[in-house]
Amino acid sequence: MENGLKQLLVASSVAIMALATSASAQDCPRGDLDDRYCDVDGDLIADIPTDPGQWLDPNPLIFAYTPVEDPAVYKTAWADFLDHLSATTGKDIVFFPVQSNAAQIEAMRSGRLHISGFNTGSNPLAVNCAGFRPFTIMASLDGGFGYEMEIITYPGSGIESIEDIRGKQLAFSSPTSNSGFKAPSAILKGDYDMLPERDFEPVFSGKHDNTILGVANKDYMAGAIANSVLARMIERDVVEPEQVVSIYKSQTFPTTGFGTVYNLKPELQDKIREAFFTFEWEGTSLQEEFSKSGEEQFIEMNYKDFWDVIRKIDAANGVSYACQ
Repeated sequence: MENGLKQLLVASSVAIMALATSASAQDCPRGDLDDRYCDVDGDLIADIPTDPGQWLDPNPLIFAYTPVEDPAVYKTAWADFLDHLSATTGKDIVFFPVQSNAAQIEAMRSGRLHISGFNTGSNPLAVNCAGFRPFTIMASLDGGFGYEMEIITYPGSGIESIEDIRGKQLAFSSPTSNSGFKAPSAILKGDYDMLPERDFEPVFSGKHDNTILGVANKDYMAGAIANSVLARMIERDVVEPEQVVSIYKSQTFPTTGFGTVYNLKPELQDKIREAFFTFEWEGTSLQEEFSKSGEEQFIEMNYKDFWDVIRKIDAANGVSYACQ
């Protein structure tokens, strides 16, 4: 009798735990998000925690811009905006010069990065693994936004079309970059039946500007790049237009997404959003740099809709958002 009672109690405890786990899973749907996040409202990004004890209210706030070019250039370019961000939030702001997409994602995941611009291809990884909540992108004054992936070579390389890359070298920037790897990989595979190693030699330069400089200086025969980066480098006289030739141009993709880590205090997140949407670009260091690629305002965006095409490219490439 006593053993039977014990078995009944154990079975009841297991059932209660299973029900609690099931209820918890229902209370915290997450889709592709890491286990530490919830997405109750279904917008595909991490919800702000409901427990105030989990909120962060740091000072200083750490800001980073995607590592596509020389960090020193962008520390200067962002200076006026960061002054405005500081005045709006009442916080000190520190510019964090990241050297890789992986380091940027890890910094936010570990709580060392609070506000950031993640490049197109890194956005899904940052959203799902680091609790990134993007809400704005840069746009032209008429509301246009985005960039195209181009595959470039140099004059006299012997490469005049995508097919000519067979048996040759193609430079990418990094595996997490949309235009620097994911999009060209999907296009080469789907439209041309071309695979790395089998049909061409893939190399990684680390950044778009490295790829562009490598092609312009004939270190790489061809490279996949974001044309917005190329436009800014030409404008700064880093490369000359005649040093490169484009042999492919893609559809338009969303550009860098800006946002916050999910667990900042809600009022602070609101203030950060306010800073982006009240910033006056005219005559600022930000306008001086980004007007070179036609960007002169921040517009509101949402990850679910704007990044749909990027998630489809990831799916075509078999990309998993599993976090390390």
